[in-house]
Amino acid sequence: MSATKSWFQPIDRVAIALIFVLSLLIGLLVWRGDIVAPKVRDFSWQARQIGASDRSFSLTFSRPMNTNSVEANLQIDPPLPGKVSWAGRRLAYTLLEPAPYGATYRVQLRFARDKFTPETDLRRLLQPFEATFSTRDRAFVYLGVEGEEQGRLVLYNFTQQKKTILTPKNLAVVDYKLYPHGDKILFSASDRQNRQNQNPQGLLSAQIYTVTTGISTPQPDRTHWFSFLNRQQVPSPGKIDLILDNKDYQNLKFDLSPDGNTILVQRVSQRQSDRFGFWIVRPNSPPQEMETEPGGDFLITPDSQTVAVAQGQGVAILPLQADAKKPLEFLPQFGMVLDFAPDGTQGAMVRFNSDYTRSLFLVTNQGVQRELLRTTGSILSAQFDPRAGILYCLLTQLMQGNTYEEQPYLSAIDLKTGKQTPLVVLPNQRDIQMSLAPDGLGLLFDQVVTAANANPSPTLPRTEQGQAIATSHLWLLPLPETINADLTNQLRPEQLPLPGFRPRWIP
Repeated sequence: MSATKSWFQPIDRVAIALIFVLSLLIGLLVWRGDIVAPKVRDFSWQARQIGASDRSFSLTFSRPMNTNSVEANLQIDPPLPGKVSWAGRRLAYTLLEPAPYGATYRVQLRFARDKFTPETDLRRLLQPFEATFSTRDRAFVYLGVEGEEQGRLVLYNFTQQKKTILTPKNLAVVDYKLYPHGDKILFSASDRQNRQNQNPQGLLSAQIYTVTTGISTPQPDRTHWFSFLNRQQVPSPGKIDLILDNKDYQNLKFDLSPDGNTILVQRVSQRQSDRFGFWIVRPNSPPQEMETEPGGDFLITPDSQTVAVAQGQGVAILPLQADAKKPLEFLPQFGMVLDFAPDGTQGAMVRFNSDYTRSLFLVTNQGVQRELLRTTGSILSAQFDPRAGILYCLLTQLMQGNTYEEQPYLSAIDLKTGKQTPLVVLPNQRDIQMSLAPDGLGLLFDQVVTAANANPSPTLPRTEQGQAIATSHLWLLPLPETINADLTNQLRPEQLPLPGFRPRWIP
């Protein structure tokens, strides 16, 4: 009897009841099947602001999906053409072109099903998914020429219709480069007081600084909370930091690596004028002098590890390190590098021919060298379209007449066919600066008017040739939205109500 009583203790009865209930639930699940709908667990661009360098996003699902049903029902508004690839439960969508700036995009996915659900079973369709992301504001920087803006860096935000003066009155900016995220600008400037006093060293006493733009560019952190913190920590515009002084050396030309971590400066000693060369400046490290032959124009390559320098009778590719005596590669047939494609696979270079003509070449990392054009005029600059199909060029043609005169114009070269299409004939001036938008949808250029006075004010901004600038106009040339658009259609540049020169788009 005692054994029977112990068997029916309360705790035993509870255990038996639980076993019965669980068995019943398991049976019901087996009978009805799994009705929990699949869902999107992660969207890599959720609430993010992206730039031209962001070319793919991913969707991660809670279970393996029927790929055809997902691809058929994925919607992006406004549309962004792209291609899909899969890795298990993860979908990757790669854009064919950079997303246009200044827009908000909505991603929707409905009516998709998992891999094991038949088409007739509507109970296990994907839980409806919707999310948004945006692109950076359409904005650019220029050097002011009039009033309070004269000689100062000015940021203009097209999206917000807002103008911000970034640099102080006491600094006269000479040149500048943009950091890859647009949050800072690297610039050289001289003291305005030296210019006003007509100090002969005024223009040669430039120091190198950075200034913040106030643009929020959160890093691609997968944790949205930390991305929020990054946005909050962006400093206000106009914060100045001195990077390189002029106590022992004059600072001449400089370049900033695409990753924003290396500055290369051409310097000459204040005491020994024959001591001329390159210096490397990196964060939290003293400047390092490069041991290499003196060079001319230079451009850091897209991988931020090497620099292309005009040296002797060609172009040398040098490592960005103190010991750079031996070039990694030497291209004797070229005299100047104009631009590299963003992926580093090709570059635009100039060859100076023996018949006094100039040739523009497309040079690939596979050793292919293809002549794109030959001209009796000048090849001033070139920029690769971010979609990699077109090279936009600033050229001149030699005018017929008794006097030597060059007519500048903008042209587009299709890199597949080699076809050249003139876009716009420009005012007759040589010091023209152009800048291609990071999404490829606009091209900025300036129209400089030099001072007619034989003895202009020393405080006036200067062209690269040293001429005083009386005023300057900025122009915007809208470009087709797709690289397949017919560029032979008339493109009309628009004059902007912003007196300035040397415009450059924010990346």
